[in-house]
Amino acid sequence: MEILLLAVALAMDCFAVSVICGVILRKPDAPSMLRLAVLCGLFQALMPFVGWSLTTHFSEYLEAVDHWVAFAMLAFIGGRMIASAFKPEESKDHINPRNLRSQVALAFATSIDAMAVGISFACTGYSTLSSLVTPLASIGIASFSLSILGSLLGIRFGETVNKKVRPELLGGIILILIGVKILIEHLW
Repeated sequence: MEILLLAVALAMDCFAVSVICGVILRKPDAPSMLRLAVLCGLFQALMPFVGWSLTTHFSEYLEAVDHWVAFAMLAFIGGRMIASAFKPEESKDHINPRNLRSQVALAFATSIDAMAVGISFACTGYSTLSSLVTPLASIGIASFSLSILGSLLGIRFGETVNKKVRPELLGGIILILIGVKILIEHLW
């Protein structure tokens, strides 16, 4: 359940970007929507692996403080997501959701936080590559699925979806709660 919540929380950025892209598209464009969803899923699944890979080399030094590191990372990411939920929306005119370069940039930008989650994986007992298969697959699938859903909702309901739902707020709260849970488990 924890992995599922984490996957959904990380996918909220993809969802929000896809809603915006759907608003810009205005009509279903299956190739563009599918390509963006694949890129979001791929980047969201790969970035935690990158963070985990870099951290596993130093994990023996982090064991005494690993729970604090995981909490701090998740709280920081969650806090950033919550703060961004209350920032005024930037102009959408320069985003072209049909352009591959724009899609790669959007997918990469939404996945940077996922690298920090990979660092927290290394600090919370994911010590082998095989132990990462389920979390990485879950994150990728959730990001892909919510990207498709976001695009469709953006096309169907327009800007009102992004203003009323505030997906970054929900994602940020979920990440902070997971960080608190990890901290409590290790302290008690």
